[in-house]
Amino acid sequence: MNKALHGMRVAACALTLVAGSAVAAFPDKPIRMVVISAPGGTTDIMSRLLAQAMGEGLGHQVVIDNRPGGGGIISAEIVSQSVPDGHTILYTHTSFSVMPSLHKKLPYDTLKSFERVSLFALFPGVLLVNNNVPAKNVRELIAMAKSQPGKVNYAAGTTGASAHLAGELFKSMARIDIVHVPYKGTGAQLTSVASGETQMTFATIPAALPFVKAGRARAIAVGSAKRSAALPDTPTVAESGLPGFDISAWNGVMAPLGTPAAVIERLGREMKRAVSLPEMKDRAAVQGAELAWTTPQDFTKHLQSEVAKWGKLVREAGISAN
Repeated sequence: MNKALHGMRVAACALTLVAGSAVAAFPDKPIRMVVISAPGGTTDIMSRLLAQAMGEGLGHQVVIDNRPGGGGIISAEIVSQSVPDGHTILYTHTSFSVMPSLHKKLPYDTLKSFERVSLFALFPGVLLVNNNVPAKNVRELIAMAKSQPGKVNYAAGTTGASAHLAGELFKSMARIDIVHVPYKGTGAQLTSVASGETQMTFATIPAALPFVKAGRARAIAVGSAKRSAALPDTPTVAESGLPGFDISAWNGVMAPLGTPAAVIERLGREMKRAVSLPEMKDRAAVQGAELAWTTPQDFTKHLQSEVAKWGKLVREAGISAN
């Protein structure tokens, strides 16, 4: 055998053994979970619940590193440039799938720069209206908006925020002319509806429930594909006249491109164990979350669908991050 060829084969075998031993030893140090949001919000709380459960199963601490900003661009860029060994992972949410439509250029490829591990949680949204709005359901709200083009408004965050996109999706699918009124923060957005300053809004169930229970606003529909356990008597938007309407927000975990499949499988296995814990389900329910677990392949399909859905909406509505 040619000595050079023999040497190359020996080197390749050595590298395979080293890589294999590294995977077998995973994890051999704490794992850094880069989180898309600032401390204190629902996404942060959910990431900490998952980090604790995964750390217990992996035998090493999962350390939270909050890196908010840019709609998640900052956190995603950090992880995309990290060593692909499973010791740096990304905890992200729905805005990750919206950013490629709002920005012409990103410092990473949304679909190609990451290995998907699993979805972790889904968050049904809810459609609230001011108590003075005569519409009692989605069909009546759509009819009211059609009779008053440009007169009905909805409260939401700034351009590209989840409530803004939800409102624009509702507007597009219902073929109505409603006006976006931007607010800084969910609290201000909900207060504006309760006070009558605006007529409607989409919000997460945990944020909306205090207003509903206090009688300050009415929940007329849930924005997910199925009804929420938190509002079991409230129909979905889809069953109320807009089939296919779904604004469920999601949380999930990804790793840098090139992370070994065995490492992805180990991380996914720990996530699957975490979502099966009764205490995890109870804590997630407080945040209005429904726990989920998927294979990397199913997570990829979900992400592709989300990118396509929001991309189509952004193009048709002419939404721009600028």
